[in-house]
Amino acid sequence: MTEKTLNSQPASAVLDRRGFLRGAAKTGLLASLAATPLSAPFLGRSAVAAAPAAVSGTLGYQRLFPDLAPAMFDMADLKRLADGDGDSLTGMTSEPETLKDKNDQPRRDAQGRLMISATEEDKQDEEENFAIPAGYTYLGQFIDHDLTFNKVEAFSGTTSVDAQENLRTARFDLDSLYGRGPADQPYLFEADGRRLTRGRRLSENGKATAAFDHPRVNAKAMLGDKRNDENVLVSQLHGVFAAFHNKVAADNPNADFETLRQIVTRHYQWIVLTDFLPRIVGMHRMEAVLPGFGAGGRVTEARPQRSLTARLTAGQIPLEFASAAYRFGHSMIRPVYRIHTKMTGTKEQIRDNPAVAGRKLIFAAAQMEGLNGFREFPSDWAIDWRLFFEVDRKLDLMALGEGKRRVQASYKLDTSLVNPLAFLPEFSEMTRTGDFARDANGQPRAAKGAVSSLVLRNLMRGMQHGLPSGQAVARAMGLDPLSDAELMVGKASMQDLEENKPITAYGESFAGNAPLWFYVLAEAQADWTRRARASTASNEEKNALPSYLGPVGGQIVAESMVAMMAMDPMSVLHADKNWSPNYFRNGVFDMAALVEATGLCDRPV
Repeated sequence: MTEKTLNSQPASAVLDRRGFLRGAAKTGLLASLAATPLSAPFLGRSAVAAAPAAVSGTLGYQRLFPDLAPAMFDMADLKRLADGDGDSLTGMTSEPETLKDKNDQPRRDAQGRLMISATEEDKQDEEENFAIPAGYTYLGQFIDHDLTFNKVEAFSGTTSVDAQENLRTARFDLDSLYGRGPADQPYLFEADGRRLTRGRRLSENGKATAAFDHPRVNAKAMLGDKRNDENVLVSQLHGVFAAFHNKVAADNPNADFETLRQIVTRHYQWIVLTDFLPRIVGMHRMEAVLPGFGAGGRVTEARPQRSLTARLTAGQIPLEFASAAYRFGHSMIRPVYRIHTKMTGTKEQIRDNPAVAGRKLIFAAAQMEGLNGFREFPSDWAIDWRLFFEVDRKLDLMALGEGKRRVQASYKLDTSLVNPLAFLPEFSEMTRTGDFARDANGQPRAAKGAVSSLVLRNLMRGMQHGLPSGQAVARAMGLDPLSDAELMVGKASMQDLEENKPITAYGESFAGNAPLWFYVLAEAQADWTRRARASTASNEEKNALPSYLGPVGGQIVAESMVAMMAMDPMSVLHADKNWSPNYFRNGVFDMAALVEATGLCDRPV
């Protein structure tokens, strides 16, 4: 079929972000909370009841449950939940995986730093989710950067959600890829105004590939959204979408930029609805929210089934989604990744720590040891996307023997985040060498006044934004909330089931009152745990059971994303019912098909 251009849309139908931002009256949301020092004690139920529960969507955010009171917590309890107590309680931030000595104690190098290790590539990592290849973790991050961006996010006790402007459009329009377009940001495009620019060619240990870095100035990437360079994986995934756009441009030589953008955007939206979301929330929930979409490889006349988002208007994004439920992806991050099979590691690693030789930590104090972003990473770090998506091989427990060639899995949805996420580089103390200052264990040291722990940032954000508890949201959705005893802190693995502790072990302020972000993860974990305990399979097979979001998290995520697409008159949901992707592979258009269409997996170049 012929693609309509974005310019064919009536001006009145195009979302004007500045329009809905202008004239927004301040509501004083959570004024009392915003003025409360982070060390303040638990405020008690009376304070919760008295806190303002309403927030307008004037700055792009809207509450799904405006009548629910904000959940409040003792700050000491939040810190304990994030980091543990240093004794009997391990927090949501997992302990580092290290080499062990003969006494089963962590080994240290000559400088006294912990020797970080990992599960060998040809062995099962109990935390892996065999339903979701690792690439979808960073597709989720890419999607997030397409929907929201808060200019300032401080954890000083003075930030309220209505003081934040969403710098994205809350539409699946790839503005993080295209910026403001060739007329306003021509440096993102080739001279023809149709194709996206490319930087230096990337290689695998010197062997050229079809991959390119972004154009950079003083090592800073020129992108529509700087955050798409915050780690090497999302940076190169941005490059995948740039390559796909250029492929579409080559296949449609007479199309102008707006036509190309719509073609690419609809293919991207198709993947969100038919590939990404079903993997996260389960096909049954997607069919309930968007029945019939994609049947027979067509848009069909699918009608979104919306209940939670009935009050949402165009340009608004649900706060419970943005500040809690959609942050599920943080639990999917692995501590180490293999980016291509030709990387071998140093001689010292091969000798002393072969499990990590040839792989990189997601973040590290020494830049060359991790996939840290906001820099010009080595040119021989081209990613082989066959290790992240099921391009020519399947993610399968039975494929462990392929070792470094196997598709890497994401981690399960649970209440444990990998240890490197306690030391986010963006909030760590940089040294003159470009590496980060280290603590006694060799981990990056937080910059003065900064919160570098991702877990603690998420927990504090939820309270500062006045989110209701997970239990309150469940009841508002007509669900029986999980009991405190079911809300476990730790890993979804057979080895850890009996070691995990309930959230109430971390503080009295959590009794019947779990942070919404935590609840979403704990709910997914509880669902996996029930299925694992009911199974008669081996522990290896139980650990390989798929992990999905539960009824609260899954409904918020699926319905919020479908609603935002439904309210965009240019989205794929408003395409002709016979619209179909142009790049099917074996009757399916998913991330593997998109990557293959770009030619990035062709070997050799």
